[in-house]
Amino acid sequence: MKASELAKALGGTLEGDDVELFACGGLEEARAGDLSFCKDPKHVKLVESTKASAVLLSPQWNRGAPCAIIRVADPDRACMAAARIFAPPEPVRAPGVHPSAIVDATVKIGESVHIGAFAVIEKGVELGDGAVIEAQTFIGEGCRIGARTHIYPQVTLREGTVIGRDCIIHCGVRLGGDGYGFTTSMEGGVPRIDKIPQLGIVEVADGVEIGSNTTIDRARIGRTYIGPMTKIDNLVQVGHNVKIRGYSGLIAQSGVAGSTEIGRGCLIWAQAGISGHIKIADGVQVGPQAGVPKSLDGSVTYVLGTPAESKRDFGSRLLLPRIVEKLKSEVRELKAKLAQS
Repeated sequence: MKASELAKALGGTLEGDDVELFACGGLEEARAGDLSFCKDPKHVKLVESTKASAVLLSPQWNRGAPCAIIRVADPDRACMAAARIFAPPEPVRAPGVHPSAIVDATVKIGESVHIGAFAVIEKGVELGDGAVIEAQTFIGEGCRIGARTHIYPQVTLREGTVIGRDCIIHCGVRLGGDGYGFTTSMEGGVPRIDKIPQLGIVEVADGVEIGSNTTIDRARIGRTYIGPMTKIDNLVQVGHNVKIRGYSGLIAQSGVAGSTEIGRGCLIWAQAGISGHIKIADGVQVGPQAGVPKSLDGSVTYVLGTPAESKRDFGSRLLLPRIVEKLKSEVRELKAKLAQS
């Protein structure tokens, strides 16, 4: 694709040679024929050394580039749009039921639904119009799947799970497994551990995306709820009876213990851990690897560390050892001056 054609498609303007472009690549790994982008002026050296044939830059960029420039308002978004242009089309899942799928006679199948090879769909399930159920998926009794929701291969939906419209459930997701619920007692001087029945469901609202190998536990009673437009990364654990109110994000390897409530517009960064039976207020961000043992009321909107604290307090604590070393050095200097006087 010519750079001039791409610039037009992206709503940008071309400066330099009208080169042929075939793919997108990062500034450092890009090769001839690649399009790259830069949104941050601090990466000027990467731009100057890139081997890309063209680079997407903002109108404010004034340092030039060793290749053609396509100026756009938002280089990041423009690069994603270009990647879609260059990428091969996604596979089209034609409506119909694969002969190897096992679908109970009571299943209600909407219009234009695709059910892939070796899928198992048990009695009482409802599939909305345009839903895509890919190969080797298991959908337990009484589940409901909304219109246009796409469930990728090897997903497991335990009985009673409810998924809204326009959701994306990636490979290997497990929804509705039992949460960690046990009681302990002593019987004849020997510890006894009894399982607490997990009798609730998982409910996923409209527009939610759940990344590969994430697990969300069914409620002990009632529901575990994932609110609208929530985006969950790979390898996330959500415990039983958790409520995520919506428009929030949970990044890889984060975990939320049972019965915790997360407000709207929150962001839980990678490997953060949130204790059970607490509340996270709307708009709060929990930083990477932070541990949250108690509720956050929104008076602090970004927390770090374990136990989690405000960014200001976290930074001050990190600086404290340096301050102490500096004071010790000054004391040594003063002692030396006193010894000489």
